[in-house]
Amino acid sequence: MAARFGPAGNSEEFYEAGYKRTLDAPAFLQQKGLNAYEYQCGRGVNVKEETATNLGKKAQEFGVGLSIHAPYYISLASPDEAKRDNSVNYILQSARAAKWMGATRIVVHPGGLGKLTREQATELACETLRKAIHALDEEGLGDVIVCPETMGKINQLGNLEEVLTFCRLDERMLPCVDFGHLNARTLGSLQTKEDFLAVFDQIENALGADRMRRIHVHFSKIEYSKGGEVRHLTFEDMQYGPDYQLLLDATLQKGASPTFICESAGTQTQDALAMRQYYAKQGGDPEFAASQEMTNR
Repeated sequence: MAARFGPAGNSEEFYEAGYKRTLDAPAFLQQKGLNAYEYQCGRGVNVKEETATNLGKKAQEFGVGLSIHAPYYISLASPDEAKRDNSVNYILQSARAAKWMGATRIVVHPGGLGKLTREQATELACETLRKAIHALDEEGLGDVIVCPETMGKINQLGNLEEVLTFCRLDERMLPCVDFGHLNARTLGSLQTKEDFLAVFDQIENALGADRMRRIHVHFSKIEYSKGGEVRHLTFEDMQYGPDYQLLLDATLQKGASPTFICESAGTQTQDALAMRQYYAKQGGDPEFAASQEMTNR
């Protein structure tokens, strides 16, 4: 099975083309040559059931796989129990919306460390995630995949090892590996294909080959400072990485077929297409490569 590629939310190109409604996104993405879309609930799950259902129908019609980004303010390791309970509710709200629109995955930010050690924060986050998984099962939402995300700032919970610890809690969970975040929080460590392969190998060793092949991926170039992530960039930026071609070379070598969600700053549609085109040309999606050749004739 080939990897999927698409944007996080709607790009500048989407609006410049005259589109105004997210319901138009699946048709737009198919036209552009993309087949994934991450619906943004970062500021809260405010989508109505009717809208979500209609988006799901459009996505199915145009062959676009959906995922949801849960609210940014989730805090799995807050010392305040009420805030942790609220985080469980935000995950539940996201999963309900995912069910309405037929999305298979929800991406969850672990949150900050506060004054806790990394070990203390990881333990609290695991407890919160156990509650969330139980709540999802109780409500019949256990088939919605929770994807804890690797984070970009060094003082945030969510390095790769911590995310893999979360995913060991339940075999249904998948890591959301944001390679831009990993590169930023390690101050530019992803320089070669071997560096990317090492990430895949770490995931495989922790979760097995099957889950490694199905991971959820976020990607963008990201500016960083000594504290990690500063801001998302576009593929035109040459100062900061990482290099998407090296990531895709490693993906193909590992036989993985993730969903790749591009989070470039405003150019996420065209940058996601650049990723899919490169992946196809390297043999990852011969059918799409052939369709691109026909289009270019």
